Amino acid sequence: MSELAAAIPVRTRPPFRADHVGSLLRPPALREARAARAAGTLAAAGLREIEDVAIADAIRRQEAIGLRAATDGEYRRAYWHYDFIARLEGCELYTPESKVEFKGGVALPHVLRVNGRIAWKEPVFLDDYRFVAGQVAPGVVAKQTIPSPSVVHFRGGRQAIDRNVYPDLQPFFDDLGTAYRDAVRAFAAAGCRYLQLDEVNIAYLCDPEQIEGLKKRGEHVEGLLEIYADLINRAIAGRPEDMVISMHLCRGNFRSTFIATGGYEPVAEVLFNAIDVDAYFMEYDTDRAGGFEPLRLVPRGNKIVVLGLVTSKTGELESKDELKRRIDAAAKYLPLEQLALSPQCGFASTEEGNLLTEDQQWRKLELCVEVAREVWGSV
Repeated sequence: MSELAAAIPVRTRPPFRADHVGSLLRPPALREARAARAAGTLAAAGLREIEDVAIADAIRRQEAIGLRAATDGEYRRAYWHYDFIARLEGCELYTPESKVEFKGGVALPHVLRVNGRIAWKEPVFLDDYRFVAGQVAPGVVAKQTIPSPSVVHFRGGRQAIDRNVYPDLQPFFDDLGTAYRDAVRAFAAAGCRYLQLDEVNIAYLCDPEQIEGLKKRGEHVEGLLEIYADLINRAIAGRPEDMVISMHLCRGNFRSTFIATGGYEPVAEVLFNAIDVDAYFMEYDTDRAGGFEPLRLVPRGNKIVVLGLVTSKTGELESKDELKRRIDAAAKYLPLEQLALSPQCGFASTEEGNLLTEDQQWRKLELCVEVAREVWGSV
């Protein structure tokens, strides 16, 4: 441990020096139970019991590794985003003719559409959060993840929003911001103090190919970044002072594939200075995410950037020396005390999971903890 690291105080609130995005590979017993439920041979209550056991086991494993924040691994979900959004009033999940396609021709089977006024009425994921909060050991923080509000617009755009409901888009964005504000307040009232917005679409706006696709679809891309920033700020405005809001940025993660490419420079000024989140989990495991130069725009002080240097897409374990070298490179643009370490994304953004083993997953999380202790002197 360097003298500089020895002078860096231990973090008392998340994100911690070693952290993780949220999702975990589903264990075999859980996968079998979900398949049985889909086939109609297992009741909902029976699946819930099996999920409870699997989640409790995953929390114990996270704690044993030394992580100071634990999630439910998103074990109760099929998707990182749709399970939440489809339960908002006015949103519907369906199987389209044209599907969201990742690189390599891999496609998601479902998409969303808006067929009514958007509102938060059903307490989506609140019981899931309460279960995790009741399972974590003293001193460990229960982390809750939900998709960012931009997902409701970006995936389908104007074409996926019923014109009879929303002839103009401004009322749509207003309702969406209000629904998310109500959701954030509900989590806060339930005791949640570590909430993450999974925000892939701002990272997609760094990719000229994605921008061109939006234009071909007929979207107005000028000002879209600012619209998304305003949506997020409206969602988290008025949160309790001790509630940490983090944002995860990613370029796609489905069965170890991706969608977008491009460094953060086009969005960095708005991302870091116009959005009122406390921390950023930033994909940085490949050169598709560009260099660390955009970190120079992060305000000095309390905002934390969690460097996603450890890939969740493959099982090969990173070198400690290489991770430390890259942390040093990032620290040229943002002080070390404002940095932390994590995998670049979750290990299972959908229930199918990425192409690595559970043992490889846990070893990667252990590596984050080990490197954090060596670099910052604490987790």
